Amino acid sequence: MSGENAVAGQGQPTGSARSQENRRQRIAEYVVGHGTVTVSRLAETMGVSVMTVHRDLEALARRGVLRRFRGGVSALPTSVFESNLDYRLGVHVAEKEAVAREAAELVEPGMSVMLDDSTSVLALAALLRERTPLTVLTNARRVLEVFAGREEIRLIALGGEYSHTHDSFLGVPCVEAIEAMSVDLVLVSTSAMNGHMTFHQEQDVVLVKRAMLASGARTALLMDHSKVARTALHRLCPVADFDHVVVDDGVDGDLVAELGEHTDVRVAEVNG
Repeated sequence: MSGENAVAGQGQPTGSARSQENRRQRIAEYVVGHGTVTVSRLAETMGVSVMTVHRDLEALARRGVLRRFRGGVSALPTSVFESNLDYRLGVHVAEKEAVAREAAELVEPGMSVMLDDSTSVLALAALLRERTPLTVLTNARRVLEVFAGREEIRLIALGGEYSHTHDSFLGVPCVEAIEAMSVDLVLVSTSAMNGHMTFHQEQDVVLVKRAMLASGARTALLMDHSKVARTALHRLCPVADFDHVVVDDGVDGDLVAELGEHTDVRVAEVNG
């Protein structure tokens, strides 16, 4: 996999690739904040050439993050690109890797674990290959690829209707498959969280995640700092419903303390 879409265990991005992704993330955030921006303005703001901006915008448009027009670019609705897997794979990579390392400590050989289709959990999946034997259940195609062919892993696919946006399986068949299972630990992420509630912008995803959480003896939520102190359209569940919440050290200390009033909070050091 190229550095552009690298996640832990699937090809580490080089320094230049990481810098490129950071710039593209800044461009996306700048355009979302301003609505419509010219290419020349972006080049000046980012301190790079117009040609570099054109390449960045082409990549972001392919991911469904932005809409290009002659001489400029405009933002798609936040809910559209935040659901896009290609976009999510390229942002806050270091934070997701740190959270994944901390969350991996919750998993012991012999356990049954259920993993959702988030990029934070995809980063975790590669680390779990060293904690075998395991029974792994997932609705995420790329998580299935991480474990496929490993004799020490009992791998169960949670099927349903395939979503190209998420590269995973959703819908009623997926929920029904999940409801038939009972596992030791469920590990998920979601798009937003404040001090007492978690959220997601898509109802179909909420239904799958709720079913997953109900199937676990213990549950863990993996969140990088970009997802906290914010909300989304649909409520998922209260923070108190999770046995563990793992965040990176970019989360404000006051919010960490507030979360700690409801559940076990673990803070991952990004550069530790």
